[in-house]
Amino acid sequence: MIKEFGQDIFLAAQATNGIGNNEKAALLNLAKLTKDGFEKLMTYDRLDALVTPGADVAPILAMGGFPGISVPAGYDNKGVPFGITFGGLKGSEPKLIQIAYGFEQATKIRKPPTFLP
Repeated sequence: MIKEFGQDIFLAAQATNGIGNNEKAALLNLAKLTKDGFEKLMTYDRLDALVTPGADVAPILAMGGFPGISVPAGYDNKGVPFGITFGGLKGSEPKLIQIAYGFEQATKIRKPPTFLP
């Protein structure tokens, strides 16, 4: 039963202190990419938000500790909703909420769900 659920991986992880040389190197690389990438882009170009279709950017924002908000942006030909995501620098949550709210008010895209199969 243990192999079936991959418990051996959790037991091996529990036996460590949680961070080794590979993890330290990955964290340093992430910090460098954040500083020289996203943060530099946002500050140099004085951007309020990064705007992307869908929510695929959310994990990337989360890894860097950056806020993001997704709101409805439209519906496909089957009526399935899709969204738009606004991401920003740390501390930009009030601005992102303002932008997302403005988008929602300008587009009036959102419809209450019908809960039909």
